[in-house]
Amino acid sequence: MAEGISVTIVTSWDSDEIAALYKVGGWWKVEHRAEDLPHLIRGSFAFAVAADIATGRAVGMGRIISDGISDAYIQDVVVLPEYRKSGIGRDIVSILIGHCLQAGITWIALIAEPGTEKFYLPIGFRLMERHIPLIYRGEH
Repeated sequence: MAEGISVTIVTSWDSDEIAALYKVGGWWKVEHRAEDLPHLIRGSFAFAVAADIATGRAVGMGRIISDGISDAYIQDVVVLPEYRKSGIGRDIVSILIGHCLQAGITWIALIAEPGTEKFYLPIGFRLMERHIPLIYRGEH
């Protein structure tokens, strides 16, 4: 674990702190509402928060979406810029993987932003050859 940081699976957290992390990740949209974040946290298979032990402030997060039986997807992994390069992201992902493995889930995937695969490869992730990630945009 990164020194001075605690990473735990949570069922709730301060919505403003989580919204700030989503904004840092570039994933916050104007239509999102901070008051929806408690439901997002509870609705995740697991939601991990990295907190600065000295301040109690969230400095990173990540979550898993899954049915709890077969497949799991890690998403929303982000660490505040001033805390990066200290192992916090690795700790978040490791806690999430451990949570899946403890539940018997071994098929664990994620979609990495270009350039971040260098972060995930040493943790044990591999490129999914012959697979293409797709997103629904509603145009049909």
